[in-house]
Amino acid sequence: MELIIDFPGGARVDAHFGPHTVKTDQPPSASAPTPFAVFLSSIGTCAGIYVLGFCNQRGLPTEGIRIVQRIHSDFSGMVKKIDLEIQIPPSFPEKYRDSLIRSAELCAVKKHLENPPTFEVTTKQVATA
Repeated sequence: MELIIDFPGGARVDAHFGPHTVKTDQPPSASAPTPFAVFLSSIGTCAGIYVLGFCNQRGLPTEGIRIVQRIHSDFSGMVKKIDLEIQIPPSFPEKYRDSLIRSAELCAVKKHLENPPTFEVTTKQVATA
């Protein structure tokens, strides 16, 4: 997978991949979320994809289900813990609660944080058009 990152002006930095664009910005005049907020939101939304799939496979309604993600940071602002609370309505079958948690734990973003990739940052000079 390849992403193209560009700088459309101001403090904006956008990522383009396939037919999609993820827009990010920085305060004080942010017109989009910060890159870090997008990163953090990918954890909860990824878990949500698995929760949605679990419910859809079993014909369970998703109305009233939501995930509350809480970020716990240390004094330096580094994230030390992330809680994902799957809130379910009273009508959600008790027998599926543990399985619902296990499905959310399959999230690929979470798995990559638990086993992080290595990074290599380089430069390459290219001719301008």
